Amino acid sequence: MSAKILALDTATENCSVALLVNDQVYVRSEVAPRDHTKKILPMVDEVLKEAGVTLAELDALAFGRGPGSFTGVRIGIGIAQGLAFGADLPMIAVSTLEAMAQGSYRVSGATEVAAAIDARMSEVYWGRYRRQENGEWLAVDAECVIPPANLAEQIVADEFEWTMAG
Repeated sequence: MSAKILALDTATENCSVALLVNDQVYVRSEVAPRDHTKKILPMVDEVLKEAGVTLAELDALAFGRGPGSFTGVRIGIGIAQGLAFGADLPMIAVSTLEAMAQGSYRVSGATEVAAAIDARMSEVYWGRYRRQENGEWLAVDAECVIPPANLAEQIVADEFEWTMAG
């Protein structure tokens, strides 16, 4: 029997919900800057209805813990906490950048990914990840916020060829 996990992320301009049930993934995603609070709960309702499950039947709730928009991260965590508390579900915090690395792997098969997103004020959030043989991602160094020029210098100076995501 596979796990039933609801995941949501509001840390970036993209507002997204995914539901894993019996190895099938149901997804709703929309670029919706400043509309996450209006979009996220209807998206949750849609994927639950499409999959034919209720919140109480889930095994866990995953959420994007950032980095990302301060307000967006707070919205996602608050909604995740409310849903998880109401249904007595454990919560799983997921790095937004690590999730981007996984997305890059699914699209291209890349196993060494440098993920970056706009942090505003001429900076980017970024992190580097390597996919392990067991399918888990290992953070090569701590996620951080730096100017884009410094990011380019670090990538060029590194001995590995990185796939960029973001």
